[in-house]
Amino acid sequence: MVPLMENAPILTDRPALLAARARADLGKGMFLQETAADDIQDRLAMVNREFTKPAIITAFPNVWAQRFPDAVIVPDEDVLDLQQGAHDLVIHAMCLHWANDPVGQLIQCRHALQNDGLLITASFGGQTLQELRASLGQAESEITDGLSPRVLPMGEIRDLGALLQRAGFALPVADNLALPVRYQTPLHLMQDLRAMGEVNALQARRRSFSRKDMMLRAFEIYAATYPDEDGIKATFDLIFMTGWSPDDSQPKPLRPGSAAQRLADALGTDETKI
Repeated sequence: MVPLMENAPILTDRPALLAARARADLGKGMFLQETAADDIQDRLAMVNREFTKPAIITAFPNVWAQRFPDAVIVPDEDVLDLQQGAHDLVIHAMCLHWANDPVGQLIQCRHALQNDGLLITASFGGQTLQELRASLGQAESEITDGLSPRVLPMGEIRDLGALLQRAGFALPVADNLALPVRYQTPLHLMQDLRAMGEVNALQARRRSFSRKDMMLRAFEIYAATYPDEDGIKATFDLIFMTGWSPDDSQPKPLRPGSAAQRLADALGTDETKI
């Protein structure tokens, strides 16, 4: 297994994250977990392969075990409880965005896969909660003349896709599903984040309570800047990545200069020499 990289920055306060997840509302707060699980089921239905030894890394096993009853459920930890070469499918389910060492997580998944095994990840990224981040930042700058980490930094799809290559996966693909959600007020959004177990658990967060005047100002900015009919809008951006454990049977890129036909001929145009 691959431990956390030495001298890697600590992003997540793990005890705080686990406490937030323990307070999550499994009845009302799992709609994004369920959306991700449904999407992954659809993706697997399009793969011409039957997977018999799946493993799922998740903080909310009740959601994922219902859809994948034969899967081994693995807790979301820095060092994953995965056996080398034991699985033909690994799903990293909606917790990679909290990883202190995401490349290390992916490498552990690759080691757990058999040759030509499939990894699928789902996580928050991109523009997730961009409205809340901007509103809190502006309000805190106005009221306190400073900024503190309040919303988890989100990786962009291009950067996250590159992680698969760094982790040694073949045929890497990354895409996103943007989900605009309407809330009555910013307070309702923050209550929903608590129900999801996705509140601020950053290691560098301010540990004292937020000032009431600052939060009220943030709500004012949010409502004025991001209205949506009779409420406010919030963006959740789900990033999905797939990669295969390397195997000799997989297609390989052609060697440079090995083409049998000129590109100009294929395009039906004249070639202009430089």
